[in-house]
Amino acid sequence: MVGIAATILYAVLAIALVKRIGFTPVQASLAAYAAAAVFSYLAHKSVTFVSGGSHRSEAPRFLLLAATGLAVAYGAPALLTVKLGLPPIVPILVTCLLVPAINFFVLDRWVFAERSRDQPGDRSA
Repeated sequence: MVGIAATILYAVLAIALVKRIGFTPVQASLAAYAAAAVFSYLAHKSVTFVSGGSHRSEAPRFLLLAATGLAVAYGAPALLTVKLGLPPIVPILVTCLLVPAINFFVLDRWVFAERSRDQPGDRSA
């Protein structure tokens, strides 16, 4: 549910920043991704994975993962909207589909991997 909420937050913000504020698709995507990433880290840590791990070890891992997502959030509109002339909704949808799929796998296996295996967020039991 957290991933869905973060994805919706990203999409709504990206669309609003383009349509209401006048950001370029690239600017809107980057700003929306940054806001959704903060929400995502805090919610995944406390809700999805119920991790008691330290921010000192988990936050840098999350930032590396977020940088990958940010590359997609930058690259998709840069390529699909700026270069190919597609409407902004296309790269937003690409980002909304690709990033959550990558994120869940990496969050579970690497970012929050040190959480206690008997906690509710453990998917291996």
